[in-house]
Parts: sequence; structure tokens; C-alpha cells
Amino acid sequence: MDFKEELNAKVKIVDEYMEKFLPPAEKYPSVIFEAMRYSVFAGGKRLRPIMVMEACKAFGGDVEKAMPFACAIEMIHTYSLIHDDLPALDNDDYRRGRLTSHKVFGENMAILAGDALLHHAFETMAEACVKENDLKYTRAMLAIARGAGVNGMVAGQVVDVISEGKQIDKDTLDYIHKNKTAAMIIGALKAGAEIGGAGEEEIKKIERAGELIGVAFQIQDDILDVTSTLEELGKPINSDEKNHKVTYATMYGVEGASKIVEDMSNEALDILNGMGERMSFLSRLTEYLIKRKN
Repeated sequence: MDFKEELNAKVKIVDEYMEKFLPPAEKYPSVIFEAMRYSVFAGGKRLRPIMVMEACKAFGGDVEKAMPFACAIEMIHTYSLIHDDLPALDNDDYRRGRLTSHKVFGENMAILAGDALLHHAFETMAEACVKENDLKYTRAMLAIARGAGVNGMVAGQVVDVISEGKQIDKDTLDYIHKNKTAAMIIGALKAGAEIGGAGEEEIKKIERAGELIGVAFQIQDDILDVTSTLEELGKPINSDEKNHKVTYATMYGVEGASKIVEDMSNEALDILNGMGERMSFLSRLTEYLIKRKN
């Protein structure tokens, strides 16, 4: 099985578990569950849940027990996309090749669908923590909460919003990328590693690799916003220009930004490869991300 086939097989596993953890669309009031599922099952790389699974597996953990956390982080990621697309933020009409939640269900229901996914994510993780009654699962939930919250993704989103139309410096741009994008990837890898039983030094290494992968991923996203097409990307291109945002692509040019992506990814690979064959899939995933076209 080549890497793409292996990746698709893991995406399928995540989708099967998402069906298990999400409420059925028929439950009353059905519109909210339809809206939640519309965005969750709109496609996507399932990057963060796969990172939870693979980090857990790499450190010898039971992947089955990591699945509530893997699915929860995908719910959180999806809620953030629903809210990002709203007129008050990025005002995008398309996500993953189809209409965004607020264009289908209205702004009010899109906001509530995002809220519902966020809270259901924590309900899913809390139930797993109670069931397992082991501190490592609570630490996993904390890693995801910290990555998603006011000391992570939300902080990055805030600075992103207040920086629109301003000539921000590299430090501010790095703050946005490290929090808005990398914090959730760190949370995914750390949560999986915690469940897998990783030691303190191993956790530090996986956190650093996650930061590098996350920032490189976001820079590549910014490059694709300039160089890709709506058909390839599945969402509008040039949205950063439309929203008057400074990115690595505008600050360093596409070629310069691409070199930074390569350097960061290589540093992340050095860390992962230095931890042995158990990190093989995560290493290949990192290589795949820097070469992606969408």
C-alpha cells in the first residue's frame, strides 16, 4: 500500500468513528444536527485526528482508546472553520468545494452548529476520561483544550482579525501562525503521545515537531492561496488579499516562503526521524503536507 492509499484508509477510519460519536441527523431538533454533519462530512484531510492516532500508536498506546480525542479535535477544527467562514470573519462562500455552512443553513444556524461541535467535542472527551479513569486521558484533553483555546487557536484568530489591513511585522505573523494553526497540531500530537504513554522528553520533542509542522502547513496554505485555483483548493483563492492580510507569501514572495516551508519541514523531519522507525508514518505525512496542492 502506498502512502496515499494508507492515508485514505486512515481517513476512512476517522469518518467511521465520527459517525459513531456525532448525534444522528434525525434527532430533534434535526436542523442543528444536519448542520453539524454537513460541515464535518464535507471532506477534509482529517490531519489532526490522524496525528492523534499515529502519535498514540508510535508510543505503544491503544489507538481505539484515542479515538474519542481524535474525533473531538476534528469537531473543534470543523467548528473553527464554520466560524472562520462567517461574514464577520473571512466571509467565504465555499469550503472544501461546496457552499459554506452559513450559505446553506443561515448565519444563525452556522454559529450554533459551530457552538454545538465545540461543546460536543468536550463532552466526548470528558466521557472518555470518566470511563478510563486514568490521568493520562485528562492530560490529553488538556492538550487539546489548550491548543484550541485562548492560549492557542483563539488567540491566533484574534490577532489575525485585529491585524487585517495593517503592515504587521514577522513576530506578529509568527504569533498568528503558531497559535491559529500550530497550536492545534501540537495539541493533536501531544494528546496522542500522552495516551500512548510518552515520557516528558519525548513530549517536548513532539511539541517542537508539531510547532514546526503547523507553521509550515499554514505558510503552505498561504502560498496555495496565491498560486492555486478554486477547483484545486476547494475554496476561494486570493482570500488573504481580499481581507488585506499580510502572509509569508506577501512578506517573502512565493519562492522565499517556499524555502521557509522546506527548512521548517526538514527540521521537523529531523526530530521525528531521530525518534526512530515508530515515527515513520508521521514523517511521511510531514513530507506529504509540504508538497500538497490543496
